[in-house]
Amino acid sequence: MNKTFEKLDENKNYITPVGFAALKSELTQLKHRERPQVVNTVAWAAGNGDRSENGDYIYGKKRLREIDRRIAFLSDRINNSVLIDPQTVTFHGIYFGATVTIVDAEGQEKVYTIVGVDEVDVPNGKISWRSPLGAALLYRMDGDMVTYSTPQGKREVEIISFHYNF
Repeated sequence: MNKTFEKLDENKNYITPVGFAALKSELTQLKHRERPQVVNTVAWAAGNGDRSENGDYIYGKKRLREIDRRIAFLSDRINNSVLIDPQTVTFHGIYFGATVTIVDAEGQEKVYTIVGVDEVDVPNGKISWRSPLGAALLYRMDGDMVTYSTPQGKREVEIISFHYNF
């Protein structure tokens, strides 16, 4: 994606540079540290004879399958990611990567950063651009009133400010 505004496509996996680096780090950790260690454990356990009641062997094989599934998943996510660096966004409204301050009907001020689905961390204020609130905030401006759906019904918030500072 270039530095100009482009409407986000629901079929793409957008991610920030921080999120992309985290996925790559986890993949490297699994491929070059954790998987080789488990392979060594399984090889050692296999050399101990009867595998049918060998806990190290059985658990190790199960863990290898889990690691291999996660490696495949991470590889797919990385290969299909569309990187958006919030520092290069020139849209003069709320866009992917924006940090947004809102105030709800009870007067509670909250701060959220709009990130990709692989980066969501709600307790730390990172919400997906596909979430009801994240989607409602996109393309808006300071002072806008935004309505979005929750399991408890419709909620309305006011946008106080936004910035890009990843």
